[in-house]
Amino acid sequence: MRRALAAVTALSVSSAPIGCLMVLRRMSLAGDAMAHAVLPGAAIGFIAAGLSLPAMSVGGFIAAMAVALLAGFVSHATPQRDDASFAAFYLIALALGVLLVSLHGSPVDLMHMLFGSVLAVDDAALVQIALVSSGTLCALALMYRPLVLHSLDPGHLRSVGGPGAAAHVLLLVLVVANLVSSFLALGTLLAIGLMMLPAASARFWVEGLPAMAAAAAAIGAVSGAAGLLVSFHAELPSGPCIVLICGAVYMVSLLFGRRNGLLAGHLPKSLYRARAGS
Repeated sequence: MRRALAAVTALSVSSAPIGCLMVLRRMSLAGDAMAHAVLPGAAIGFIAAGLSLPAMSVGGFIAAMAVALLAGFVSHATPQRDDASFAAFYLIALALGVLLVSLHGSPVDLMHMLFGSVLAVDDAALVQIALVSSGTLCALALMYRPLVLHSLDPGHLRSVGGPGAAAHVLLLVLVVANLVSSFLALGTLLAIGLMMLPAASARFWVEGLPAMAAAAAAIGAVSGAAGLLVSFHAELPSGPCIVLICGAVYMVSLLFGRRNGLLAGHLPKSLYRARAGS
């Protein structure tokens, strides 16, 4: 449980700010596609080296980056839009990964790769998650301005000679690296949960990217701790509990969020003033 809490907290701190950039760029589906694309690479690493953390991580990273680059190439070389190309490639990757694991592993291996097991995170996985989280935060600090400008106005960044291509590639690398780390704990089907749900929730409460990133990281960390507690006391799978808590926070934010929440215009303004004062 201590390792699981440390892993979920580290993943939240690094994944949630990346998710904020993805939300601003309307690339949520792309993130979901890359999360599913981790599976065939991890399956190949599993076939080659068994349950080897380095082999599965490297395979998953290569596969997810390949899907991202192929989808981007198709959307630029053909009239097909990004969402259609990402959807096509992630479905192919997911089916291929399930097939490979089914042919060379057991049903337990398949369930572990699809849904993860955060309570089974060992010291090696925890070190990898910590390294990816630390590297992500350092990269965001060094490339913050290009990443933000490329997310909000890529045309302006290109017009002033900024590193638009480098910012785009860096964002893809950071997304894939965090998804591979999340895959170790939550599996390919749920890895995107800690990245996108807290970011989407935070947008209903705060203004400005720094505040949004901080709020998303806090939502992810608190939801992770709450999900672990619920799973422990109710004897339920930890990964789905964590993502469901994140989903519950999103639904509350969608309804009552002070920025464009569905019910925000119908609640007394004094209630929001009291919340802001507290």
